[in-house]
Amino acid sequence: MTTALFTHPDCLDHINPPGHPEQVARLKAIDAALAAPGFATLDRREAPLGDEADIRRAHPKVHLDRIRASAPAEGLTQIDPDTSMSPGSLTAAYRAVGGAVAAVDAVLTGEAGNAFVACRPPGHHAERARPMGFCLFSNAAIAALHALDVQGLDRVAVLDFDVHHGNGTQDVLWNESRARFASSHQMPLYPGTGGAHEKGAYEQILNVPLSEGSGGERMRAEWEGSILPWISEFRPELIVVSAGFDAHARDPLAGLHWQTEDFGWLTHRICDLADDVCDGRVVSTLEGGYDLEALAESVALHVEILMERGK
Repeated sequence: MTTALFTHPDCLDHINPPGHPEQVARLKAIDAALAAPGFATLDRREAPLGDEADIRRAHPKVHLDRIRASAPAEGLTQIDPDTSMSPGSLTAAYRAVGGAVAAVDAVLTGEAGNAFVACRPPGHHAERARPMGFCLFSNAAIAALHALDVQGLDRVAVLDFDVHHGNGTQDVLWNESRARFASSHQMPLYPGTGGAHEKGAYEQILNVPLSEGSGGERMRAEWEGSILPWISEFRPELIVVSAGFDAHARDPLAGLHWQTEDFGWLTHRICDLADDVCDGRVVSTLEGGYDLEALAESVALHVEILMERGK
């Protein structure tokens, strides 16, 4: 089996205001990195459009209606201080949802050993009824719910290593006993959630706050000693990853000071866990990462390891 890469040119049509960190250049930098000869064997697929049924597993109709109504015919619509929509944003968001869902299907049917979804806008800040933090739909949570409700799995884990807490994923999965959600993140930092006391309706949520400047060594200790054993105990049948690369030392939005190699270590350990509990089945979805060089390096290493482990 191979690693499947889901992306689509429509994701370049989601335009944010000038100077916004979540920019088109992010996906272009990733595309350029993954065009290197070492990625020639990637199973490259176009992310399909997600549909209403996909989105409604995570969001009420009023949320979807609001996003649709906010899509401008021209110019930009400001949804909150951080989140905007351009004429291409709605289609791009549908591609991000559709790519995540299609990646789950490809991995669970054995078409691919694992998958990476290089789409934008990101998703882990989108709550059930509130778009925020650059995010419109909760892509990783939608992928998990698709695996549970459509593919018939009993247990799915969502792991989030973005530097910001995945408040949207947590909100969507708060009452979902079939899913465990674990997040490491800098705290205090936007969005202000993610305290260790936030455990979900069934104590199926694990938040591991990390202090500014704590670095990769602290991250490795917390994942090795806390997050990975807790997920292993659950024995998930699929692992969905919210892959944010903004904990990198060169990223302008935070200060955890991870190095590119830390993302490599973490990818290996997640794959080790997946090999142990779910036949290596991992679906990784792009979240943050705003220094273009650091993002490209880190994604390339992440995908390189997925390819090694997905054979």
